[in-house]
Order: sequence, then C-alpha cells, then structure tokens
Amino acid sequence: MTHPETTGPLLGRRSVLLGSVLAGLGASSFLAACGANEQSSSGGATSSSTQTGGTLTILVEQTTTNFDPAKSQSLAITSLGLVHRRLTSWKVTSGEPAELVADLATDTGTPSDGGRTWTFTLKDGLTFSDGTPIRAADVKWGLERSFTPAFSGGLTYHKDLLAGAAGYGGPFEGGALDSIATPDDRTIVFTLARPYGDWGWVASTPAFSPVPEGKGAEADYGQHPVASGPYAVKTYQQGVRIELARNTHWTKDSDDVRAALPDTVLISMGQAADVVSQRLAADSSADQTAFGASFVSPAQLVQVSQNPSAKDRLVTSSSGALAFLSLNTTRGVLGDVKVRQAFQYAVDKSAFQIATAGTAELAGKIATTLITDGIAGREDFDLYTAPPEGDPAKAKELLAAAGHPQGLTGLKLLVSQDGNGPAQAQALQASLAKAGIAVDLLVQDSDAYYAAINAVNPEEYDLALASWQPDFPSANANLQPLFATSAIGNGGYNSARYSNPAVDAAIEAAQATVDADEAGKAWAAIDRQVMTDSPVVPLIYTRNSFLRGSKVTNFFIGAFPAYPNYLAVGVTA
Repeated sequence: MTHPETTGPLLGRRSVLLGSVLAGLGASSFLAACGANEQSSSGGATSSSTQTGGTLTILVEQTTTNFDPAKSQSLAITSLGLVHRRLTSWKVTSGEPAELVADLATDTGTPSDGGRTWTFTLKDGLTFSDGTPIRAADVKWGLERSFTPAFSGGLTYHKDLLAGAAGYGGPFEGGALDSIATPDDRTIVFTLARPYGDWGWVASTPAFSPVPEGKGAEADYGQHPVASGPYAVKTYQQGVRIELARNTHWTKDSDDVRAALPDTVLISMGQAADVVSQRLAADSSADQTAFGASFVSPAQLVQVSQNPSAKDRLVTSSSGALAFLSLNTTRGVLGDVKVRQAFQYAVDKSAFQIATAGTAELAGKIATTLITDGIAGREDFDLYTAPPEGDPAKAKELLAAAGHPQGLTGLKLLVSQDGNGPAQAQALQASLAKAGIAVDLLVQDSDAYYAAINAVNPEEYDLALASWQPDFPSANANLQPLFATSAIGNGGYNSARYSNPAVDAAIEAAQATVDADEAGKAWAAIDRQVMTDSPVVPLIYTRNSFLRGSKVTNFFIGAFPAYPNYLAVGVTA
C-alpha cells in the first residue's frame, strides 16, 4: 500500500486494498456536481503565482508524520519532498503525466551491463542543512540504513533488487553493502541482481534521500532529520504540529523540482477531515493560507457546490487509483478461467459507482484495464464488452458452459468495514446475484482484512474488494505487485493469488527493458494477458478532491499521481 502521502488519506500500494482506503475512495469521487470538474481536473481551479514568503498550513488527519526517509512511503511530490531530496524526482505539472527528472543527481541514471548496473553523478555544491557537503557516501549510508530492522516501514524496491542484499541488516551491525559503490564523492554505482529498466524511478523513492554518514541511529531521527531539501524540521510536537523552516543551505539553482515559495510550512495534525472541509469552505482569515491533505467527502462536496467561493477552490483529480474485485484463483471453481471470465459480465459497475458517490458521473470512470490512467504506455481496451450495468445473461451463459448451469453459491466476499466498503460490497453482491452468483459478505476490520490478503494460505475469502495506486508512474508498479507469483502471501499484495509462469517471465523481461517505449509496449501486452486470464474485475478509476484556502496558490493535480503537488504550492499576502 503506498502511503503516497504520510499526511493525508492513504491510497496506493500498502493502502491498496480498500481496507483503509474505502473512505477515501468514496470521498474522492464526488466531484462533477461541484461544477469544478472541468477546471479542477486539470488544476485550473487554483491561482498561479511565483510570490515567495508567508506561511502555508497543511491540515492533516493523521497524528503522526514521519520525516525519516527509511520509514517513509511518501510520494516524491508530497511532504517528505519538502525536507529531503532524492537522486531523482518527478516533474509534475497541471494535467500532465509525471516525468522522471534529476534531483540530487545530474541525470536520471546511466545504465550499463544490460541494465544491471546504474551510475549516478551528484551535482556540484550540494549541502545539508547543517552546512556539510552531500556526498555519494551519504546516499549510500541512507540506503544501507533502510535495511536496519528498526527503521523498516518504507518502500522496499531497492531491497529486492540490489545484488547481495538478501539477509543484509544495515550499516550499524552489518557493515557496508558492496553493491552500492562510491568511487568518489560525486559518483554512486548500483549493481543489481538482475536487469531493471525502472531503476531511475526507484531512485526517486524515499530511501534514496541522503543521511549524513554515521548519523541516524536514534529511533526518533524522523523528528529532527538533517535536511537536503528547501525546508528543515524546526519544531516537532508529536500528534500536534510540525513547523518546517527554510533550509538556508539549499539553493534553487540546483533544484528544478521544488518552488519553495513559503517561508514556513506548518503541518497541523489530528484534524478531522469533515471539520477541515467546513473550515476551508468558510475561508476564515486563519485558514486562507491552508489546504486539506484529506479527501473532501461527498457530503461536504454537496455543501461546496452551493458555495461559489468554495467551489472555485476545489481541485479534483481527473483519475486515480484502480478499484477492482479480486477473484481468488486458488479457491475451488475460481481456478477455472471460464468461471472467472463470467464475473467480467456479472458485475454491475454502474451500481458500484452509485454506491461509491451517488451517481456514475461523480464516481470516476469505469475501468476495463489494469494500468492506471496517466502512466506512459497505457492502452485502452475492453476484452469483455458489456454495458455499465453488466450482462447477467452472458455471465450465466459462460457459467453454464463451464459446467455450472445453476450458478455459484457459497462464495465469500472479503471487504473492510472502514468507510463505505460495506455499501460497495452490497452493490457487488446484488449485481452478482442477478447472474446467479450468490456471495456472502465477510466484513473485517482493517487488520483482519490485511492479514487475510497477505496470508500464505488464504482460506478466508473467495473474492476481495481492493484498490491500487502505484508507488511510481510506471506500469511496472501497477502490474508486478498485483500479479507476479512472487507477490503471493508473505506480505505481498497479489490478492487474487494469480500465478502464470508466462506472465512472470513477461514481467521479468519487461522489467529488464531499459528503453521506455519498448517497456511500455511490453507492459501493455501483459495487461492484456492478465485480463485474458481474468484474476480481477476492474471497476472504476477513483477520483480525489481537495480544498484550499483563498490565498493558496499553485494548487493543482497532474495526471499522475492523484494528489496535489506540495512542492509547487505557495501563498499570497
């Protein structure tokens, strides 16, 4: 589940499975009724300014925000990016897909040995907030530190890919990791266990933020980290507020990603999402320079639609995470691909939209493929053409051909009790019944839900309601974590328990492809192959809505990810 933003609703890799995200899924979709859809989906519902100065406040629901890069799953454009730079980052502009760009490095990496070796060169003159130079050894140390068990919790792509990393326990007791070489202060060379074309994207994940060599042994390092970005943590009141002040050693001429417009950024924690929406809609003087990190709920959006001032300050993504129904391929009749294909016709996606946000228009568009909107190489196709309400007759026909003329009974649909998950599951239950598929709802708290999904032997469910937003803008991050055999159980997120050796080989080949265009074609072909095998039913691409105060500028959402670009935001006097 990625925590795309540690200060907002969590929607993505580790919150992928509608457990903790259902509230966000419903809340994020109600947008067109506010009249801001055309504007805000492209970021047009905000003002643009290059004015510097002032204090920006971010109102967050969570009571913890971690600025330890080893423990963070924050996207490159959200809170962690204000304090820490990475080897690479994302250029996100209004309405456009994210572009991989250099950050601390001079470029996005030079592959050799067929993509097994990647070399980066640091820019000249980089300095930490304590005035010491940023060296390649500090990037190496930060990565090695992320292997320390006490600092777990962050994204782990590099841990699976670096050669010789299996069993490595971090630098405090395990010594150095030889697959990260630093021949001089500006050069860092990674040796991978296998070719990997997306290593440049991986280098944009939090663990690639430098930590001064030898530092960061303390458990609370995230409350007083040594910064490489435009802001440093000035004060940290656990559960209350964090104040970020300018890092005077950061220079704009070395950073093309961060605008660093405000003088101060305040993160106000423990703020209830509905209360935040009410405050921002009212736009009192205290909140005019604030924005909410939480999704605006459907109920609040109704009120926003009746408030012209607030409606103009609503920003909504054009698309977002994929919501889908997993079919546990290891369970009884679901091992038969013909039975699974019947589900593609049995599901009423329009009913799911209504359960999500009240109308089809508001919920986010119907999905027929697996790769997220806004990701390069994505292709639109539909292998199972049916009206939005499904085709129960076609589903019954396929079930009969598979030897089940009386339909299916006794299937268990796993769903989290959080948010509007039960209502969405009931909509699926009703539509499946029309196709002769009887399911019982297995409503669990989020811990039990994730335990079932991550279990080695999934005896708990036949179907599961899930959601996924990738950690970086590559189809690789869409498909491998959900459909590779290696992602089954043991903490993995292959909730369909789907295993196809041909797909595994294709995933490995696509991952090894360095040329982005060729890789995109390979991933699109994998999307089609997986959909042919029908381990999941794509439902909708959800949408996220956020509200800002009237003096917040440059508040927009790109085509990916479905979150505001914190690094661009400013305030006016």
